[in-house]
Formats: sequence, structure tokens, C-alpha cells
Amino acid sequence: MSALYGALLVLTGCTVAPSDTAAAPEPERPTSVILMIADGTGTAYWTAARMVAQELEVERFSVMGLVDTQSSDSRVTDSAAGATAFASGVRTYNGAIGVTPDTVPVPTILEMAQDQGKATGLVATARINHATPAAFAAHVAHRGMYSEIVDQMLERSVTVMLGGGRGFFDGTLRPDSQNVLAAVLDRYTYVRTPAELRALDPDTVDMLLGLLAVNDLPNYRQRGIELEELIATALQVLARDEDGFFLMVEGSQLDWRGHDNAALADLVDEVLDFDRAVGAALDYQAEHPGTLVVVTADHETGGMALHPNRAGELVTNYTTTGHSAEMVPLFAVGPGAERFGGIKDNYVVGRILIDLLGGEPPPAVTAR
Repeated sequence: MSALYGALLVLTGCTVAPSDTAAAPEPERPTSVILMIADGTGTAYWTAARMVAQELEVERFSVMGLVDTQSSDSRVTDSAAGATAFASGVRTYNGAIGVTPDTVPVPTILEMAQDQGKATGLVATARINHATPAAFAAHVAHRGMYSEIVDQMLERSVTVMLGGGRGFFDGTLRPDSQNVLAAVLDRYTYVRTPAELRALDPDTVDMLLGLLAVNDLPNYRQRGIELEELIATALQVLARDEDGFFLMVEGSQLDWRGHDNAALADLVDEVLDFDRAVGAALDYQAEHPGTLVVVTADHETGGMALHPNRAGELVTNYTTTGHSAEMVPLFAVGPGAERFGGIKDNYVVGRILIDLLGGEPPPAVTAR
């Protein structure tokens, strides 16, 4: 502090604490986290949807960034490695579910939330034991170990699980034909159809298992229920936990439309279904400002671009039926949202989420 500044303080009767002893404010942390993954969705997907709808719910976000999606063994990730990066903060090999490149199980943010006494939820428009939801509640060497994933999910006692995959619970799609569903019906309120789900009073439900298809749910036009309805029901159950919650919501079938090199209208259907669910999450966050909402994708699918045809109509053009290395958008709002701005590696996104929830990120795998 300069002599002149010190003299002015004396004359005015002001004092100031030495800068090296001033207490820094604690960083603001969320009570609850909603992570939404639009599987396979790159910037062209959002562009197409905005051209159709004119206005999107994701435009309400205050922070935006980009995510580098590569895995530890490839410039182009799959959903298993991509979701593990978000769930556990480690970059791992394609096909890995909740394990490091050496197949060592690594804690997930969902498990950390449970250890803190928080409620937890997984929602997907695929089977609930598919790669993305699996990476948050299971640890197996390969994503195709569907029966083992279900067993671990049930052992983990996730508060809310909504999606498809009933056959992996009742035994009809399991190699061992084991019915593991019967053993958990004393814990879970169980529904099999959209109609049964709508008939529930979520305020009376402690744990909810909704297996709405034998395998994966149908596409948007045949599904019979909006993703917005699924997240709304999940939030009603989870929000009753005074300690907060962690919820992961996947729009699974955007990825499949990319793999199919689908027509623009079919692709946009899925994007807008997901976007409406984002709107539900944002409405919840507006009423509960201690909630962090993060929306991103695990990777881009199809290498999609938008071009006019000879009639001047917008059409999709794809460069692949697989995944691409394109960076994907990220949107965030709520406590800690500013940490997601700019360009981030996928595993860094996971580490930030874990840190904000008060967990301890594992040693990082940064190989490119």
C-alpha cells in the first residue's frame, strides 16, 4: 500500500485489511445437478432444429462452450468412453463403461452424489442399460455386458430409472434368462407403459423404475411419450430429497438418426423432443437456483452438414454413417456454470462436475 493511499485512509478514518489475510469467498456449489446428453448431436443438428422451430430452449442458457470428444485410444469416441469421461472425469478406451484404460473401476458422479445422501436418476430414450446411462452406474470392461450392467444398476439402487430394456430385467433378453426384476419390486414403484407412468402420482413415489419397452424405446413418432414428460416425472420424485439430487438425461435416438443418415424432418423431430426436455429442466432451475443444468453431447454422429437442394430447400448431407471427431456444443446455467465456457476436453467436463458437487476427481488420463 502506498504512503499516499495510507495517509488518505488515516484522514478519512478508513481501514483496510492486508491483502494477504483477506478471506477469499468459497466457490458457489450446486445442491443438485441435471446433466443432459444429446447423443450424437453436433452443431449442425442444432442449426437444423433452429431453422425449423425458429427459437430453441437452449437459447436460454447463459454460458456456452465446445467439447473435444476424443477417447484415450481414438480421435473418434464412442458413447461408452464419451459418457465415462463425463461420469468419472477420466478419458478411457472406446467400449469402456466406468473403468480406466487399464479396466480399473473409477467412481462416478452418480455414486458420489449417493454417498452424499442425494437422490439419483437416469433417464434415456434407449434401453436404460445402454452405454450412456450405464457409464454413470456400472463398471464393466465392455458396453455389451448388458446383463452385468443391469445387475450393478439395481445393486446401486438408483432412485429413478426411466427408459427401455425390460427384457434385461425380466430375463427375456438375458443369456442366463434370470428374472432380476422380481427381487426389486419391494423397493421400486414399477411401470411398463407411458399410460401407467402418466397415471402415477410422483409425490407418492420414493423410488421409480419405468421400463417402457422390452428393448430400446421406439423413435419419436412411435414412442408414445415425450422426453419432456419423462424428465418432469423424474424431477418430481427426485426433488423431494432435501439433500438434492443428480440426474442424467439422454436423448439417445438423435445418435441413431445420424447413423441412419436420416432425412431432415426425422432428425429434427428428435432434436426438438430433446430441446423441449431442456426447457423443462430450465424451468425447474429457474424455480430452484441452486440447481446446475449442463447440456452437451458425447460426440457427433454422421458428419452432418446442411445444404440447399436445387429447389432451394434445406437438406442434410452426411459424410459417414459413424461418429465424427467434430467438437460438440455445451450449454450451462446455475452455480458454477461459468467454469464450462470455452473449449474443454470431455474428461475435464466430468472433473468440473465432480468438483462442483464436492467430490474428488480421480487421476486424469490425458492421452490424445
